[in-house]
Amino acid sequence: MARILITSAIPYINGIKHLGNLVGSQLPADLFARYCRARGHEVLFLCATDEHGTPAELAAAKAGKPVAEYCAEMHQVQAGIARGFGLSFDHFGRSSSPQNHRLTQHFAGKLAENGLIREVSERQVYSVADGRFLPDRYIEGTCPNCGYDKARGDQCENCTKQLDPTDLIDPRSAISGSTDLEVRETKHLYLRQSALKDDLDRWIDSKTDWPILTTSIAKKWLHDGDGLQDRGITRDLDWGIPVKKGTEDWPGMEGKVFYVWFDAPIEYIACAAEWAEAQGLDEAAWQRWWRTDKGAGDVRYVQFMGKDNVPFHTLSFPATILGSGEPWKLVDHLKSFNYLNYDGGQFSTSQGRGVFMDQALAILPADYWRWWLLSHAPESSDSEFTWENFQAAVNKDLADVLGNFVSRITKFCRSKFGETVPEGGEYGPEEVALIADLADRIRAYEGFMEGMEVRKSAQELRAIWALGNEYLQAAAPWVTVKTDPDRAAAQVRFGLNLIRLYAVLSSPFIPATSAAMLEAMRTDNASWPGDVAAALSALPPGHGFTVPEVLFAKITDEQREEWQARFAGPRG
Repeated sequence: MARILITSAIPYINGIKHLGNLVGSQLPADLFARYCRARGHEVLFLCATDEHGTPAELAAAKAGKPVAEYCAEMHQVQAGIARGFGLSFDHFGRSSSPQNHRLTQHFAGKLAENGLIREVSERQVYSVADGRFLPDRYIEGTCPNCGYDKARGDQCENCTKQLDPTDLIDPRSAISGSTDLEVRETKHLYLRQSALKDDLDRWIDSKTDWPILTTSIAKKWLHDGDGLQDRGITRDLDWGIPVKKGTEDWPGMEGKVFYVWFDAPIEYIACAAEWAEAQGLDEAAWQRWWRTDKGAGDVRYVQFMGKDNVPFHTLSFPATILGSGEPWKLVDHLKSFNYLNYDGGQFSTSQGRGVFMDQALAILPADYWRWWLLSHAPESSDSEFTWENFQAAVNKDLADVLGNFVSRITKFCRSKFGETVPEGGEYGPEEVALIADLADRIRAYEGFMEGMEVRKSAQELRAIWALGNEYLQAAAPWVTVKTDPDRAAAQVRFGLNLIRLYAVLSSPFIPATSAAMLEAMRTDNASWPGDVAAALSALPPGHGFTVPEVLFAKITDEQREEWQARFAGPRG
């Protein structure tokens, strides 16, 4: 039994996330966590809300609430939606937790002790009307390159040119619209990432099994242009973790907070401390996952995230850990994803374009979405959600292949043998051959799941379902029963055992449906099929079952057209 630590990129607090966010981190992480648990491994699966920074303040102001209250409410909303999608976090924490305050300040103190933090005087834009320094992205104006009048102080979204706020024509505050802006001097702390470049380079080179996407992004940031740059870790904001060296005040940094990018990844560790406290456990319980001197040396740590988060997790967060000089666990495997696009364009939180997680659950149960998203995960390239593709996958994979198999075999058994597994004869050559085929397929499925190859895992699982339908079609127990009832009974017994097997194998992808299948078979035996032949005799003759409700209803053309029209524009 292995010990596996799993984290998915933590979602930002300001609003409900869309399906592209879900498939880029949390959902594939849940797939892997569920699979590892099913195989008997000890798993700690952590996620949290990312609650600091200017966007949280602005969202709270827009909602007319104090920022702490807004974050607390949105954490509950996001946690509820995560439960709705069956995300099996061991703990869903908060980056504003006392644990993260303490750990962030601890890391900053250690980095300072090791000479890896420097103080920098900067000239930044200050909004007199707002009474605050403005982050680059909260300054808007006209792009000097293309003339776009809503360019941000860090980049023009229209022509993608990198900008400084002082480049903008007619700059204004994105918060208030005020043009009463001044350039003022302020001091900030910078993490000397450049001093750790060689250490990071060697560490990344040692990760030979990382996806090409992950390694290429990390290497690009390390070597392109001027290479890895030192990065500010403080901001002039009210909401955040106060700047301290461990428990001591930091002279000159009064009233400042740590920059959200610095404290957010540390929440992965703090989340484990939150989990331990929530379980009534001591510090040793979480440190055995995170400190290599406390037992984490045999832990395998896997991260899941979209490609936009890769630089922070391959460079900045590891720089924080390496720079501390302490024996913290570094990530072993970082699984990164490309983008999921929406129906000819892009999902957009800011524009409300696409299907958001709460809307998806209001339309259909979670397993419909889980199956489509995972079977179309944007691994090797960007992928696209279209309603036609979604309808086809649900109808063909879930309804026609899996759902149809379960319905046919249970209803036939009920009509001919009653609601118990029939006795009949022994399994014949057809069943023995299928057991061998299934064993090969299941071992391939395990290999893809262990390698976190999400789409290939889904394809293999669908092929395993299809074998059952092919068997049923060839065996045709509704014909056999007329001349050889014993043989038909054996075929039906085999089919009912296949349902239990499918429930176990499918549980990482479609957990609610898997549970419904096990309930229909009146069993809580969810043991993984190491021995496939034994697994297909797990339900003995005389074992009762019930015919389940329709597992997956087909999506009609009318439904598809209505949803397509409803979600074509901004979120209502």
